[in-house]
Amino acid sequence: MNQTLLIEISYVAAAVLFIFGLKMLSSPATARRGNMISAIGMLLAIVVTLVSRKIIAYEWIIGGILLGGIIGAVAARKISMTGMPEMVAIFNGFGGIASLLVGWAEFHPSDGHAPAKLIAIVMAVLIGGVTFTGSLVAYGKLSGKITGKPVLFGGQKVVNALILLGAVVCGAICCFAVDGTELGSTRYTMFIVVVVIAFVLGIMAVIPIGGADMPVVISLLNSYSGLAACAAGFVILNNILIVSGALVGASGIILTKIMCKAMNRSLANVLFSGFGSAPAAGAGGADVQGEAKPIIAGDAYFLLEAAQSVIIVPGYGMAVAQAQHAVRELCDQLQENGCDVRFAIHPVAGRMPGHMNVLLAEANVPYDQLFEPDDVNPTMEMVDVAVVIGANDVVNPSARDDKTSPIYGMPTIDVDRARTCIVLKRSLGAGFAQIENPLFFKENTRMLFGDAKQSVSALVGEFKSE
Repeated sequence: MNQTLLIEISYVAAAVLFIFGLKMLSSPATARRGNMISAIGMLLAIVVTLVSRKIIAYEWIIGGILLGGIIGAVAARKISMTGMPEMVAIFNGFGGIASLLVGWAEFHPSDGHAPAKLIAIVMAVLIGGVTFTGSLVAYGKLSGKITGKPVLFGGQKVVNALILLGAVVCGAICCFAVDGTELGSTRYTMFIVVVVIAFVLGIMAVIPIGGADMPVVISLLNSYSGLAACAAGFVILNNILIVSGALVGASGIILTKIMCKAMNRSLANVLFSGFGSAPAAGAGGADVQGEAKPIIAGDAYFLLEAAQSVIIVPGYGMAVAQAQHAVRELCDQLQENGCDVRFAIHPVAGRMPGHMNVLLAEANVPYDQLFEPDDVNPTMEMVDVAVVIGANDVVNPSARDDKTSPIYGMPTIDVDRARTCIVLKRSLGAGFAQIENPLFFKENTRMLFGDAKQSVSALVGEFKSE
């Protein structure tokens, strides 16, 4: 068996590991094994690539592996679960800038590259640059370092269109200008302009998007990073990089579509509508009026102690309070009391796809207790108590009842139809989408104000004291 055939077989094996790993990531029960299998596939691909390219000096490669490994280990240990969305955004950006640098390293105007290769280089640079700066903006919005509200100005869409047109024109010059002509002499200058435009376009594409749409943005940027890697694979003629980039790009697009469906909005609406820029009170919807009914932990305990069926709806407030372990303990106490407990997980709850699933998995909540909204809404009227922990927009009945609401039509978890709804929240403030919630003033709603972890722990204490 010759070396070339062995290399190609190894690449196919790595691609198969990627595919199986990606498939296993679709279930919480197999996600960790899937991640490990994909990592083994990547290790195989890296080793084979280094051997096949006859790398002689390994000092920089070993140094990069050590540095990256240290950074990754520290990040995994130090980053809290509430910081996961920001970390995912940053990692997407790193993937984009890596593809940009690969394309830049391969761009040498004097080498006389074929137009096809130059097109791949420009695509890697353009998509990679957009991914990098777009991910930095997403990180800033998620971490609160910049405003989470859309940043809008007059003629913004026209400006963005002109920037994109400029990137296309400069990229065309890089790819098709004839050497020896006036345009050919500006090839490298135009390439640098494409790099700068890519950075600017990434910023301009993400700043108009509100914080409530960040799960969609993270999914889309993840797809961009994969597409950039795929283009980089065409640049250096590496099959496994093409395959892995295509897998990431395709899965990111599918996840983006799922996120948009979960909000009943199109991708164009997410990217260009400036959702969340309106004032919170009465903006685009009916004024929310009524009187909230506060409750203390002792009274909430009596409702839960008598319940035969409980649905728990976690949200970002649970992540902020790090209440997932206390919630698991409450679940155990309810089950010991003979209660049927289910968790209703909305696809866009939290600030990244699967945020609540990750938190509950960390607390060892059984996978078979997690349900999607479509699984629990049909039987919500028979639920004794719905417990909402830090969620807001995903349980807002305005999405179902108020045609003037900006979120009208978005699928929600209909906790207002349960016999009793207990909302754990710090205040009556609007959610991340800056839309007030009439759920707080419903006749069957009781508000348990305070830190979610402390409130849930108080409920657990009530059970244990009996």
